Amino acid sequence: MAALKIEKGASSHSAYDLRDPNAQTIESHTLAVLVDNEAGVLARVIGLFSGRGFNIDSLTVAEVDHLGHRSRITIVTRGTPAVIEQIKAQLGRIIPVHEVHDLTVEGPSVERELGLYKVSGKGEKRVEALRIAEIFRANVVDSTLESFVFEITGTPEKLDAFADLMRPLGLSDLARTGVVALSRGA
Repeated sequence: MAALKIEKGASSHSAYDLRDPNAQTIESHTLAVLVDNEAGVLARVIGLFSGRGFNIDSLTVAEVDHLGHRSRITIVTRGTPAVIEQIKAQLGRIIPVHEVHDLTVEGPSVERELGLYKVSGKGEKRVEALRIAEIFRANVVDSTLESFVFEITGTPEKLDAFADLMRPLGLSDLARTGVVALSRGA
């Protein structure tokens, strides 16, 4: 079995490079899965991941076709190219699964996530939190004399950066939806 490394495209011809030349990179992929909206389907999809030791970084599910009773599951996972292909093949074999799309390789896509952040603080920290929220185009959806709840939409990286800046200002709680994604174009 080949060793794994996290860096991308690390090929070197130096005699001092001790990395395994057969190592494969770990990649993050966003999968969009169209399924029947019925009891047990999500459990079967999750069971596929847990039963084989694959991790899910993000998971969102919602009904997208009320008349056809179909739901869309968006999964962000990581693995070597071979592992990602195995995941897609096994997802495709689950009976209520109609389509499996790897948005990471099928072309340009749009990914967004929603986050709610509670920031507690007074005085200058409160003013700074509002200033940063404005820069990130976050909306204040709740306010008390001692805290704000901000709503922000964007890429996972944008939400991570917002949280990093709010921590020293009194970030006390947060909730995130997970990634939703669509391919761009026709």
